Amino acid sequence: MNCVEEILKSQRKFFGSGATIPVSFRIEMLKKLREVIKRHEPEIEKALQADLGKSSYEGYMCETGLTLSEISYMIRHTRKFASRHMVHTPLAQFASSSYKKPSPYGNVLIMSPWNYPFLLTIDPLADAIAAGNTAVIKPSAYSPATSDVIKTIISECFPPEYVAVVTGGRRENASLLKQKFDFVFFTGSQNVGKEVLRSTAETLTPAVLELGGKSPCIVDSSAKLKLAARRIVFGKYINCGQTCVAPDYVLCQSSVKDRLIDEICAQIESQYGHTPLYNPEYGKIINEKHFDRICALIDRDKVIKGGNVSRETLQIEPTVMDNVTWEDAVMQEEIFGPVMPVLTFDRFEEIYDLLADKPKPLALYLFSQDKAHIRSVTERCRFGGGCVNDTVIHLATSNMGFGGVGESGMGSYHGKAGFEAFSHAKSIVNKKTWVDLPMRYRPYRKYNEKLLRMFLR
Repeated sequence: MNCVEEILKSQRKFFGSGATIPVSFRIEMLKKLREVIKRHEPEIEKALQADLGKSSYEGYMCETGLTLSEISYMIRHTRKFASRHMVHTPLAQFASSSYKKPSPYGNVLIMSPWNYPFLLTIDPLADAIAAGNTAVIKPSAYSPATSDVIKTIISECFPPEYVAVVTGGRRENASLLKQKFDFVFFTGSQNVGKEVLRSTAETLTPAVLELGGKSPCIVDSSAKLKLAARRIVFGKYINCGQTCVAPDYVLCQSSVKDRLIDEICAQIESQYGHTPLYNPEYGKIINEKHFDRICALIDRDKVIKGGNVSRETLQIEPTVMDNVTWEDAVMQEEIFGPVMPVLTFDRFEEIYDLLADKPKPLALYLFSQDKAHIRSVTERCRFGGGCVNDTVIHLATSNMGFGGVGESGMGSYHGKAGFEAFSHAKSIVNKKTWVDLPMRYRPYRKYNEKLLRMFLR
């Protein structure tokens, strides 16, 4: 029996003991996790700097702080989320009461990516703990420093029969996916997501997939361009564009394109300086493989801002490309880097045809002051979530679920949605014993049919 099998066997036994079921235990574990994370904040900061070049401010804003916020939210709300919820009982079920009872899946697997290695590991773990599960965590091999810190934190908080960390690469991923878990939560690329879904299908294991895609950022002629540029630059280039919900490309009304591009270029200089590659707070691409992939997407003839790179430091300047077409290489895959293609449309109605045959994105952003445009886009376009007159911030709240649709994923989490993702809602009817209506029993009678029709109308 290998290490993974041993861990899973011990977790099944621990879950079977009922130890994770009491809500008081779950809340106690969440509080413990929060305190240990706080103690290790300096190590988390250093790890994020080592793996991705993140500054301490960005690391806390986008990872540690959001994680602590989610844990605190679950501490406050787990008791309510875990309680039974009474529902209406049809007259035909007289006399009885009906309720839904959240129940943990059991032994869950959480597979996390490298781009936000701390947030996207511990955030779903908090939801899994709140729902009453045991968990095996598999962080990305591409962010080893953060994986080491996560392993340290988890080992201080929990015994491995409750929460365990498995590190490594593809071999370890394959070994984990061969096991029979009760639930799998995966965040990462579409290609790996397909492999995860194939594996879970073999064992009929439910799964949530948080993937990505080419998220459009639409700017119409009514938008406040200076503010739009400021917020687009923030969302596009944070973490060097290595964000699953980053605006992948700008789709701008042609009448305001030149003005918008001028504002975007000004904002790049305002936020990153004249020489971003020398800015100590500007991060880096995760590894050479992704550095080379992103560089290959840059058409030097279409670059109007940035474009400089450093292989030594794995850095690519915030880059803007104009006169891009849908056939260009940069539009054939998710960029996942600091390259912003700008495309145009003339009439606003054109965007629906332009986006109709594209894979459904994880996010969509619209900058507009036109209420009819806002209503129409949010109703007609299919996407996971998004913002009106801002970018990326919709994922920074525990009060809304976060997830994709179609090619960008299935299922959602954060807050109540996260609790529900890691739970199965049992539907239970509690039938009383002091009365027993005869209409459902054989032999059937004519008068029984009359009663039946009366109850089931």
